[in-house]
Amino acid sequence: MLPSKDEVIKGYSRYISPASHVTYAPIVPYRAENALVWDVEGREYIDFLSDAAVQNVGHNNPRVVEAVKKTAERLLHYTFIYGFPVEPYLLAKKLVEIAPIEDSKVAFGLSGSDANDGAIKFARAYTGRRSVIGYLRSYYGSTYGAMSVTGLDFEVRSKVGQLSDVHFIPYPNCYRCPFGKQPGKCKMECLEYLKEKFEGEVHAEGVAALMAEPVQGDAGMVVPPMSYFKKLKRILDDHGILLAVDEVQSGLGRTGRWFAIEHFNVIPEIITLAKPLGGGLPISAIIGREEIMDSLPPLGHAFTLSGNPVASAAALAVIEEIEERNLLERAELLGKIAKSRLERMKKHHELVGDVRGLGLMLGVDLVKDKETKERAYEEAKKVVWRAYELGLIVAFLQGNVLRIQPPLTIEEELLREGLERLEEAIEDVENGSVPDEVVEKVEGW
Repeated sequence: MLPSKDEVIKGYSRYISPASHVTYAPIVPYRAENALVWDVEGREYIDFLSDAAVQNVGHNNPRVVEAVKKTAERLLHYTFIYGFPVEPYLLAKKLVEIAPIEDSKVAFGLSGSDANDGAIKFARAYTGRRSVIGYLRSYYGSTYGAMSVTGLDFEVRSKVGQLSDVHFIPYPNCYRCPFGKQPGKCKMECLEYLKEKFEGEVHAEGVAALMAEPVQGDAGMVVPPMSYFKKLKRILDDHGILLAVDEVQSGLGRTGRWFAIEHFNVIPEIITLAKPLGGGLPISAIIGREEIMDSLPPLGHAFTLSGNPVASAAALAVIEEIEERNLLERAELLGKIAKSRLERMKKHHELVGDVRGLGLMLGVDLVKDKETKERAYEEAKKVVWRAYELGLIVAFLQGNVLRIQPPLTIEEELLREGLERLEEAIEDVENGSVPDEVVEKVEGW
């Protein structure tokens, strides 16, 4: 017999470390199918979060489930550190095929964090340099390396330490420009800042790599100007610095391309993948130029359970599903529908300050005042709670940016219904019908 909803929620506080969990809404999931989730009490929710951008091809995708069943029945695991299981070979071959990097190789892991750790190691080994540049408000993961280049929250590093030789620059955020400029009226001060950093703080020829998210996810779905990465790449190339892009959240069709960096017509040296790759199973991948991926010695980046046959088979099924159902085009189409609807909300609601994103990777910036752009922290918590009450799963980033990332397979009617519920939640918060007490129930991140 299943434990009750209340028992499970209380049990999390008792038995699970808060270091690995955060609360948005008290949902205890029991069953899921495509863009719908049912809790242990049988209540149905539309999922606009996709398990934090994991379920690109939908919850319990039949192709993925079948691949998992077939593989698990004959080979749960055989480490590819010592052997040659077929599934990780086929997956690596497929990733090399779809990646924009020519003559590439793959290294497998278990999470986006270890993939970004590996990207740092490969970059340092290949270049013989130690310094790494990251972005303020970026998020690359919670292992030591990934945490060290993350620019989102420095509290953990203040307690446990970090890698040395990591430097930060501001990300090009046109809605909240760190230099106080307006879109179309700037001189790319963000790039000038990098040049000045090389002149006054960091020896450019000592930098191994710059870590970048093509769309800065946990910073609030920030999309840079389309010319930014081309100009940035020229600067990096002039100094022999590798561009490593984190596609953990933005990859595998989320933005309407296999990789979000493809929107900017730039080819990086290293790409990291995780979240949606396994369709719900833990697997990550680093894709990089052959000579870079050959720069570490044997077992220089290895995990006993990485390249797991079942997870690899699931990942192959995810890629096949994206290809055969034309989900790149579908993400772009549904993204336009969603963004258009959200833009209408922006016109009619004072709480909505900005709508941005690519494909089905969208952010809704909630503000107290559209002129000052003051972040609406408490209001965001109330919107998330009210959406939960209305049967919609949504979360926020940066304390005030609603995260809109439904599965690429969501039915158009269900997408529109979810957007209606979202607007109802916003209206209820604006008219004061959501009580202040709910703010204490939504922890958020």
